[in-house]
Amino acid sequence: MEDTYMIEISMPNGTVKRVNLITYLISDDGKRHYVVYSENETYGDSDDRIIYVSKLLNDDNTLSISEISDDTEWVEVQRLLRRIANVAK
Repeated sequence: MEDTYMIEISMPNGTVKRVNLITYLISDDGKRHYVVYSENETYGDSDDRIIYVSKLLNDDNTLSISEISDDTEWVEVQRLLRRIANVAK
């Protein structure tokens, strides 16, 4: 059984979600941080696991997540994830 690390995410409507943290990414320049997490959801006939990637923000010592909407940022996240995948082989 795989070890899981649970984190809590506060939603804009005031509810709190407990999710499984998969990994944490930091941009090469150290300025952008991302979280990769799962809510244990699956899809398709092969029950592929759905994962989420969000930008981690630190405003006045309060952590929050934000949607990644910039295509350049998505390219960076994909590159960081490929780096992890290549190390895990």
